[in-house]
Amino acid sequence: MTNKIIAFALAAALALAGPACSRRGDRQGSGDEAATALATSPGGGRGPGRGAGLGPRDGRGRGRVRAWDPDESIQLAETELGAIDLRTALVSARPVSSHLEAMGKILASPFLKAIVSYPFPARIAEIHVRPGDWVRTGQEVVTLQSETVGEAKSDYFKALADAELAKSSYEREKRLFDRGAGAGKNLQAAEAELKVAQASLEAAEKKLHILGFTEEQVKTAAEIHEVNPLNTLYAPITGRIVDNTMSLGAMVDQSTEILTILDPRRVCVDANIYERDIAKIRKGQEVEVTVPAYPDLVFKGEIQYIGDILNEETRTITVRTQVENEGFNLKAGMFASLRILLGRRTKALTIPLEAVLDDGDLKLVFVKKDGQFFPREIKAGITMDGHIEVLSGLSEGDEVVTTGSFQLKSKLYEEILKGSHVH
Repeated sequence: MTNKIIAFALAAALALAGPACSRRGDRQGSGDEAATALATSPGGGRGPGRGAGLGPRDGRGRGRVRAWDPDESIQLAETELGAIDLRTALVSARPVSSHLEAMGKILASPFLKAIVSYPFPARIAEIHVRPGDWVRTGQEVVTLQSETVGEAKSDYFKALADAELAKSSYEREKRLFDRGAGAGKNLQAAEAELKVAQASLEAAEKKLHILGFTEEQVKTAAEIHEVNPLNTLYAPITGRIVDNTMSLGAMVDQSTEILTILDPRRVCVDANIYERDIAKIRKGQEVEVTVPAYPDLVFKGEIQYIGDILNEETRTITVRTQVENEGFNLKAGMFASLRILLGRRTKALTIPLEAVLDDGDLKLVFVKKDGQFFPREIKAGITMDGHIEVLSGLSEGDEVVTTGSFQLKSKLYEEILKGSHVH
């Protein structure tokens, strides 16, 4: 019985002492809790003066470590200002355009690319160009030696001779008939032979054209009557030789690609646009293209083709942009980033892109005022030409820090750390 009374008394004493210990722990442990929050929060700590509290803004979002007080500021000493390359810019209103971003791949324009080949078996006798050479339309590129060419030339010369003989016979019979010294049946026979000879000549000439001979070459062959198996191929377009896998003496046929000529002055960029954005796209829209190899260059183009078939797996359509390729910097096969300009809007507040810092999932800038620097959380819109649209958080004419903002952020957190130790 005595033991039960003692146990009940101890339990009552502990129950009464608990709240007092908790209140005393709250008062004594406030600094420890701040230090704990600072250690566990990416940007934690209470700022000097009227800084906002620690921890996520809503208790749920990851990375939201502070809600910045608009009156919170830092001030740099003269030595600190001298050590930082501090530059500023004014918040200004400028025209901006909404746009749609997409990834694409650069392709050679199908209308500016040509493959030089030959439809009959032949051997390469001479190569007149090398990869990288710029050629003009009609310029000699390769000479082939083909038995088929030799036979075709021989047939053409024979047909030409037969046609000349048949013409001469017809003219003789006609003169005799006109004088009354010739028979009508002889004239008819001569006329028939002439028509047959002319048809054979046309067939032989067409065979030479099929083999790649031009009208001028056929005319020259008829004049010199030289039977040889050589045939020269010419560039069908103006451009650069980009591929030549053949060597002297190599055999070619209808499946062989002897040379590839590409005009690199214009290229195409194919991008896949999601189904939800199809209604925003139309032919002729202006497009800005950038590539990793030249991040500071922007290539201008316009939409030339919008696909008619939706890819059911990716729910996208193909949109083709034609881009002027001055300097030949864009190469077929490169990956590219596209910004499709959807339309002009009214002026909006903008600041240089380098003025914006990432603070968790917030956008932060520093505003310079009366020699002090105030952190401001902003809501950002679209980016364009090195500037970013400001939807909220700044006013026109505010002076924001561009170069040196990272150092200011480090200084601000340094003071936050000092403030947490003071408390």
